[in-house]
Amino acid sequence: ANQWWKNAKLRMGAGGIIITWEMFKGEFLRKYFPADVKNKKVVEFMELKQGNMSVAEYTVKFESLCAFSPHYNTVEAEND
Repeated sequence: ANQWWKNAKLRMGAGGIIITWEMFKGEFLRKYFPADVKNKKVVEFMELKQGNMSVAEYTVKFESLCAFSPHYNTVEAEND
């Protein structure tokens, strides 16, 4: 991980560009979080049901899966 970060920092920060959290996160996820895994998490989010979970358990699961569906995790989505 440390070697990857050193290489990523050189690649992303070329030309004196300041590396933002979003830039780092995007680069990291592209490298270590394949699209098929992300798609499975999106499907899991879309099919999530409370079932036998308590409200607290469901909330934790919902919020963790919501990170994989950012278009549902916006102010605009809350107003729909």
